[in-house]
Amino acid sequence: MSFTAPGREQNFVLKHVADIDELADHDRFAGASADMVEAIVEGIGQFAAGEFAPLNRIGDTVGARWNDGQVTMPEGYKQAYAQFVEGGWASIDGPESFGGQDLPYSLSALILETCGAANFAFTLCPMLSFGAIEAIQVHGSEKQKAQYLPNLISGAWTGTMNLTEPQAGSDVGALRSTAEPIVDGEHAGKYRIKGQKIYITFGEHDLTDNIVHLVLARTPGAPEGTRGISLFIVPKYHLDANGNPGAPNDVTCVSIEHKIGIHASPTCVMAYGEEDACIGEIIGGEFGGIKAMFTMMNNARINVGSQGVQIAERATQQASLFASERVQSARAGSGNKTPVAIIEHPDVRRMLLRSKALTQAARALLYYATSSIDRATLGVDGAKSRSEILTPLIKGYGTDIGNEVASIGVQVHGGMGFIEETGAGQHFRDARIAPIYEGTNGIQAADLVGRKLGLDGGDAMMSLIADIKAEAKSESRDESGLLALAESCETVAKWMASGDASIDDRLAGSYPFMTMLATATCGMLMKKQNRIARAELSNGDDSFLKSKAVTTRYYLDHIVPEALGLEAAAMDGADILYQLSSSELTG
Repeated sequence: MSFTAPGREQNFVLKHVADIDELADHDRFAGASADMVEAIVEGIGQFAAGEFAPLNRIGDTVGARWNDGQVTMPEGYKQAYAQFVEGGWASIDGPESFGGQDLPYSLSALILETCGAANFAFTLCPMLSFGAIEAIQVHGSEKQKAQYLPNLISGAWTGTMNLTEPQAGSDVGALRSTAEPIVDGEHAGKYRIKGQKIYITFGEHDLTDNIVHLVLARTPGAPEGTRGISLFIVPKYHLDANGNPGAPNDVTCVSIEHKIGIHASPTCVMAYGEEDACIGEIIGGEFGGIKAMFTMMNNARINVGSQGVQIAERATQQASLFASERVQSARAGSGNKTPVAIIEHPDVRRMLLRSKALTQAARALLYYATSSIDRATLGVDGAKSRSEILTPLIKGYGTDIGNEVASIGVQVHGGMGFIEETGAGQHFRDARIAPIYEGTNGIQAADLVGRKLGLDGGDAMMSLIADIKAEAKSESRDESGLLALAESCETVAKWMASGDASIDDRLAGSYPFMTMLATATCGMLMKKQNRIARAELSNGDDSFLKSKAVTTRYYLDHIVPEALGLEAAAMDGADILYQLSSSELTG
């Protein structure tokens, strides 16, 4: 099906949620003028619809193909990626000193959202590069920055994160890859890397002439666990004296995984040092790997949250088009026996309106999180802590929304949704990876009730809840649902922070609490948009503003109250989870 970028909606959220105009008032982001933002929104929308979207289906049906260590992308992908690079879309928020455009991260997120809605799997390629760029920018030496950042920022090269091993999934501290110092010869001062990594997204492909792998490994005598991990830059090809790709490094793609979705994203098993000749250089100092990893991870978690928005947008567009065209049955109670398009039936309308409301809520949360990072970059007081709390919310709730909306999309299609040719099933299959990526959503919830709950002595969490309550009270109009949910979040947070809740109790209630807090935060953002849309509607009829007023109202009246029911689960504790033995639970 065709794809149209939601440009008007994106501009509205950037203006009223991210407050992009205020960001542009700062010298650091002065380039993000209103005209520039609108040009970027329009330009990437046209590019994604014209270049990425037409490749989405072949990406699913043909997919990336592996042969003798090399991965070939489907026809058209290499050309489309080259145009992505040529258009400068990869470099939006990169530092100008290394060829970037020094624009806010929120606009980089816009690029990913739009391209990912057009072609979910393909967009994983530039998405992973962003994490590598940030790690090198924050932790690399000046020489490393000069060698790698210009080509990574432009998109001429791509980057990967190599964390997971067969025996070490979420438990990164269990990894066994090694890094032996080289004391003489042409690679003196570097390390000989040896080990295997799995689930490496775009670890091998034919889109660029080099791939920069960031690999976690252990040096000799390193402490056990995460304290002994270091990070290494391992290029697919060594760099020659001019900084260009030269001789191949000892890096091999052993195979790619056969997955239920994202077939155009090669998920690679990577072997380093099979010939004992894999050379890497340390970044961030010895034992600095876990710190550098979280630099990559925090960036990636927000971008994975964006994937929820991406797939929800595409699934909603497809379901809406199908419902508008599919004619079946008369509308009950209409008195007219003429069959109508299924969009006229109440339950189909409920599904479509729910999909639109959830998608817009997730988008608002995404740009609220990215703009908080932009403000942290500017040194705005409280912005860093706010962004840290929002990260697990957008990653967890955003990807949950992506899955729910993709599922609704299949349902709207009815029996045809279960037939692959319609494409609704592709969105459903593609969406399922996002709640697993970059720390499962259960890990995000654990992070929320662990480190984030006590951030700034608990003030960071209470500050967010206070802002939600303030928005709920901002008009005379009754927002008792949102206010009640904010107060419920406050009750749960205080109980979890008290001595009454054990670690197990907090973890047992972490997922319900994450959903409650994310829904309340989205409620605050949807309430604000509702207020603005109604005010602007007073100047004259506008179909977009009317739609915005209705979808935000639906979220506040239908979805916010649902989250209130989660308080019991959030505070029930862990006792019931352990009343059965493991064998009884599985029997």
